[in-house]
Amino acid sequence: MTSMLWILIAVQVAMGVFDTFYHHELTERLAWRPSQRYELRLHGLRNMLYAFLFLVLGWLEVHGIFVVIVIAVLVAEIVITLMDFVEEDMSRKLPATERINHTLLAINYGAILVLLLPVLLAWAFEPAAITSAYGGPLSIVAAAAAVGAGLCGLRDFAASRRLTRMTSAPARGLVEKLPEWQTVLVTGATGFIGSRLVAGLTGAGHQVIALVRNPAKAELPPPITLITSLDQLPADTKIDAIVNLAGEPIGNGLWTEAKRRTILDSRIAMTGDVIKLIARLERKPAVLVSGSAIGWYGLWQDQVLTESAKSHACFSHELCEAWENAARPAAEHGVRVVYLRIGLVIGTEGGFITRMLTPFEFGLGGPLGSGKQWMSWIERDDLVRLIAHVIAKPDISGPVNATAPIPVTNLKFTEELGRRLHRPAVFRIPAALLRRVGGDFANELLLGGQRVLPNKALSNGFVFRHETLRSAFEAIL
Repeated sequence: MTSMLWILIAVQVAMGVFDTFYHHELTERLAWRPSQRYELRLHGLRNMLYAFLFLVLGWLEVHGIFVVIVIAVLVAEIVITLMDFVEEDMSRKLPATERINHTLLAINYGAILVLLLPVLLAWAFEPAAITSAYGGPLSIVAAAAAVGAGLCGLRDFAASRRLTRMTSAPARGLVEKLPEWQTVLVTGATGFIGSRLVAGLTGAGHQVIALVRNPAKAELPPPITLITSLDQLPADTKIDAIVNLAGEPIGNGLWTEAKRRTILDSRIAMTGDVIKLIARLERKPAVLVSGSAIGWYGLWQDQVLTESAKSHACFSHELCEAWENAARPAAEHGVRVVYLRIGLVIGTEGGFITRMLTPFEFGLGGPLGSGKQWMSWIERDDLVRLIAHVIAKPDISGPVNATAPIPVTNLKFTEELGRRLHRPAVFRIPAALLRRVGGDFANELLLGGQRVLPNKALSNGFVFRHETLRSAFEAIL
C-alpha cells in the first residue's frame, strides 16, 4: 500500500462525503423522495462494501485465498455503481455538480484499482493468511471512514424502508369534482403543485395542455400536450379552464433588488400572456384560476384573516396584489376569475418543509424566533382538490384562501414535526440572527406569518381531508 494509493483513497473519501451530504442529503433530499427507494438501497449496499474495504485495507493484510474476497467486493462495488448510474438516469434529473462529481469519482476509482490490483495479485500468490497491518494515522483515518460509510449505509437502508410507506395515493381521485372530459391549460406544470395537478387531471382522463420550459426534461404523465409558449396555441383551441401557477420561487434566495424584480416580473409577464391568449381564443375558457398567496394580507400577528380582510403594505402584499391585478382583465372577456391565495404547502417532494426535514431528522430542528408567529398551511393533495373544486363550482370567484381550517403557531408546527419524526425540536434560531441574515425575506416569510381561515372554501362545500397538522404529517411522513 503506497502513499500515492492512500492519497487517492483519501480523495475518493472526500468526494464521496461531498456527494453524500451536499447532493444526497441537502439538495436532492433522496431520503425523502419515494421515487428513490431503489437508489437508496443501492447506496446502502455500496456504503457497506466501502466500510468493509476501509477496515481491511486500513488494518489488515490478506494473502492467498482471502484476496479473492477483497477482489470480489471491488467487482461488486463496480457493478452496484453501474446499476446506480442507470437508476439515477431513469428516476431523477441529476444536477450538473453531481454528474461532474460522479465522473471524478469514477476516474479516481479507476486510478485506485490500477495501483491496488497489482498489490492484491502479489498477495494472492502467497500462502493464505490474515495479518495485522497497523499503519498509525492512516489506519485511524481508515477506521473513521469505515464507521462513516457504515452509518451512511444504515441510514440509506432505514430511509428506503421509510419511503415504502410514504408512497403517494393515486392522483386521479384528486379531481373527482370536475365534469368529464375537461381540457385544462396549466402553467407552472412541472412545479411542486402543478405536477401533482397534472397527474390528477391526466389520471382522471382529462386533457392537459402544459406550458413548460423544456419538453425534453418535463417529467409529466401522458397523455399530455406540451408547449413552450402560449403563442403555439391556435385561436380555435378548446380550453375549458386555465390554472396559472407559473412564477419564480420566492423562498429559494434572499430578496435582493434583482431577486424581487425577477419574482414580480415572472408572474406579471406570464399572467399577461395568459390574458392575451384568452383575448384571441374564439371560445373562451369558463374559468381562470390564478395563483396568489396569503402574503397578500401582509403581517397581522394574531388577527384572524378571511377573504374579506384588508391588507398591510409589504413586499409580499405588493407581489400578490400585482399578480391578482394582472389576472383581473380576464373577467372583461367573460371569464370567471379566482385568485387562489395559497398558504404554506406541505409535501415531501417540494415546498418549504423540504428544508426542514433533514435538520429535524438529525435532531437539529426547532422554532424560529419566538415561535408565536402563525403558519397557515395546506397539504398538497388538498390544494389540488381545492383547485378542482373551484373550477367545478361556477359561483366561486374572487379571492379564495387555500389554507387548512386550523392554522398553528410556529412553535406548534415544529413540535408536531418533531413528534412525527420522533426527534426533539429544541434548537431555537434567534429572530435577530434571522433578520440580520435574511432581512425582509426572514421578516415576512419566517417570522411574520398570517392566521388565515378558508371561509369561502368551507362555505362553498369544500371538505378538507386534512384539517389538522397531525393528520397531514401522518399522511405524508
